[in-house]
Amino acid sequence: MKRVPKLKKPARTKGLQAQLDLAPVSPESRRQAACVLEVLAGLRSPEQAAEALGVSLPTYYNLETRALRGLIHGCTPTPPGRTLMLMKQVRGLEVKNAALEKQVGRYQALLRNAQRTAGLLPPPVEPKAKPGARRKPKRASIRALRAIEAIGKTDATSPADRAASGNQAAEHATSPPPLVSESVSV
Repeated sequence: MKRVPKLKKPARTKGLQAQLDLAPVSPESRRQAACVLEVLAGLRSPEQAAEALGVSLPTYYNLETRALRGLIHGCTPTPPGRTLMLMKQVRGLEVKNAALEKQVGRYQALLRNAQRTAGLLPPPVEPKAKPGARRKPKRASIRALRAIEAIGKTDATSPADRAASGNQAAEHATSPPPLVSESVSV
């Protein structure tokens, strides 16, 4: 019998798999990631990806948002050294936030109780939209481009640029308006 040689994977694929450390990741997570990338690349529509994953369209959109959030957080550089102090601060702030939310709830209950005792009615809540009003039709847009725009939105102007634009605005404010020639018809 002749022995069939094994096909080798290209070295680049092996290196990529080692770098991604995909061993602990479930096959379902890999499939979801592949579908999200296919949609962002334009190979599939969101409807097709939702169908391939066996989820509803809103669930797919939530998955895509989580994937983009993970991508952004993964691209954030980590500070050198131990980060335990930061984690302690985060936990402390979460505890403080929970205590403040609890206190706000108490104050709201006291306010409602005082209003009832004084015989005041709470202000009426107005509906956001009129009943029977139609929604505006959605405009088609490429979600990947919107995500890129949202990710790229930063205040890229430096203080010197802002000062220069402020000087230009001041020049426009102090300059006289352009002369308009009036034509007189006889």
